Amino acid sequence: MEPMRIRRAEPDEGPAVLAVLDDAAHWLAARGVEQWPAAFRTEWIEPALGSGEVWLAERAGAAVATVTLQWSDPLWPDDGRAGYLHRFAVRRQVAGLGTELLGWAASATRERGRDRLRLDCSATNASLRAYYENAGFLFCGDVEVPTTALQWGKGRRVMVSLYELSLEP
Repeated sequence: MEPMRIRRAEPDEGPAVLAVLDDAAHWLAARGVEQWPAAFRTEWIEPALGSGEVWLAERAGAAVATVTLQWSDPLWPDDGRAGYLHRFAVRRQVAGLGTELLGWAASATRERGRDRLRLDCSATNASLRAYYENAGFLFCGDVEVPTTALQWGKGRRVMVSLYELSLEP
C-alpha cells in the first residue's frame, strides 16, 4: 500500500479540502450523527487556507484526508501550550489513517514547542468521543458553543466535548 504524504494545502486547493470534508459529513449524516453540516462552504475554510493552517494527506496523488492545525482556540485558555485540531476528516475508503494523522499532528505540535494537542467534537457523538479517548486524549469537559461563533447550526444549542492529549515525554 502506498504511504500517506501530508503537506500544507495551497490557498487554491479549497475544492480538494471541501471534497474530503463533504465526504465525511455525508457519511456522518447518513448514520444520524450530528457532528458537521451536510456540506461545508468555501468561506468557512478560506481563512485557515490563506494562513497555511490546513493540511492535506495524499495517497497515490489523491487527497484522502484533511486537518486544520491552529495555535489558538476561543474554547480553550490561551496558554501557549497547545496545537488545536479542527476539521479532521478521512475519506471512508482509507478509514484507519486517522491514527497516523493524529500522530503527525502531535509531532507538528511538538516541533512548535508545545506540549498539548487539543480538540473538540460534538458532545452527542459517542463513537468519536470513544475514538479520541482510545487514542489517549483526556476528556476535559463539555461547553456550549455560542451560536454566534458557529459557521453552521445558527439558532441551535451546540454542546461540544473538549479533549486534550499530553505530548510530554
